[in-house]
Amino acid sequence: MTGHRSSGSGCWPLRVAVVSLGCAKNLVDSETLLGLLQEAGHEIVGEPSRAEAIIVNTCSFVTEAKQESVNAILEVARYKGRECRILAVCGCLAEEYGAELAREIPEVDAIIGPGHLKRITTVLEKQEGSPPAVFVGPGSGMNGGTLPRVVSTGSGTAYLKIAEGCNHQCSFCLIPRLRGPYRSRPPESVLAEARSLIARGAGEIILVAQDTTYYGTDQPDYGRFADLLRRLARLEGLTWLRFLYGHPQHLRHEVLEVMAAEPGICHYLDLPFQHASPSVLRRMGRTGSGDEFLELVRRIRTALPGVTLRSTFIVGFPGETEADFRQLLQFLQAASLDWVGAFKFSPQEGTVAAGLEPAVPAEVAERRYHELMTCQQHISASRNRRWEGQTIPVLVEGAAGRKEQWIGRSRHQAPEVDGVVRFAGTGLHPGEIVPVRIETSDSYDLYGRVPKQALPGIS
Repeated sequence: MTGHRSSGSGCWPLRVAVVSLGCAKNLVDSETLLGLLQEAGHEIVGEPSRAEAIIVNTCSFVTEAKQESVNAILEVARYKGRECRILAVCGCLAEEYGAELAREIPEVDAIIGPGHLKRITTVLEKQEGSPPAVFVGPGSGMNGGTLPRVVSTGSGTAYLKIAEGCNHQCSFCLIPRLRGPYRSRPPESVLAEARSLIARGAGEIILVAQDTTYYGTDQPDYGRFADLLRRLARLEGLTWLRFLYGHPQHLRHEVLEVMAAEPGICHYLDLPFQHASPSVLRRMGRTGSGDEFLELVRRIRTALPGVTLRSTFIVGFPGETEADFRQLLQFLQAASLDWVGAFKFSPQEGTVAAGLEPAVPAEVAERRYHELMTCQQHISASRNRRWEGQTIPVLVEGAAGRKEQWIGRSRHQAPEVDGVVRFAGTGLHPGEIVPVRIETSDSYDLYGRVPKQALPGIS
């Protein structure tokens, strides 16, 4: 790295650390921040204790995420006055509580909402002792064109954000207020970034947005999501393509047709249903019902035999009765989803749901959460058993800590949120795809080994 380093504030270049919190969409923003910083000549370091500038990219999706973000800011604030001269807070928490953060945490030098992340390099020129720089409100975000990016996921996998913002008006969610309306990226920009990720070793690309299946609805000239999927799936060098954060209302049959026709697209769908009781769904500001969702599941499984289905649900939503909750459990049993995530309702200041009554007592929400997850564990265990005795392609993610033991994922497992494949094998490398014969399973993971006579060309 070249450049002059002076002893004063605002010197250039700097050692910079980025702390990333929240979902995969936020991770893409953090990786783009790293790319912008690296392009500007700064040195990226992994340990905040070594950094002269620290950037915390925050999440405020639920109360626990907000507290985690505040704790992370306070944790790194202790380095101010040592190596660290600039502390910037970015992301959703910055957008929601910018002025309050600047007032309550004097170590913070800059507040940058999601719409202004491109300002990060100019923020690092800030002089010590000057008032905090605050950039919140509407902005272009990271959505304009292809930006530099440092991929941090490793092991041959990369996320690709295809849109920013959200047009849905779910009563429990702040995203439209924090990140603005839905804005699809131009397809050529998405394809260009995908080619760049493939050239850097990404054999698996995972598409993310607040609602991936809404892509193109706001910009008819861009084509529909199915068109984008088809073009991405045919890129040379791409082995696996999957997408997360779909919406039951916007999953069109043409998407299923493209998934069935393109061998590179994983037969995996992430569709957050949120609940099955019509009355709860209406209070959430969502459409649908358990019966309608079951019909959708039937259509998906007809179009994509063997497909893996994932969803998320909220328990303890205001007004949720015991009958509503039982309806949700009955739906889970009938739908037999492979993977399920659940949240206890967390009222977010400024949302419609925060003012809804009657509130579900915390102990009731806690009981319902554990009952739901126990129910789903049995279902997931049953779904996982279907892989026993089969040999499936597995993406090697890394060593498992013991000699010749590895961790990886199949086409039916997304990173971080689903189970993994734990297996034995020799001479393997992270990022490659190998055949693994599944011997046993449990509610979360599959267990097996690479056959001595590996099958050629498995992917």
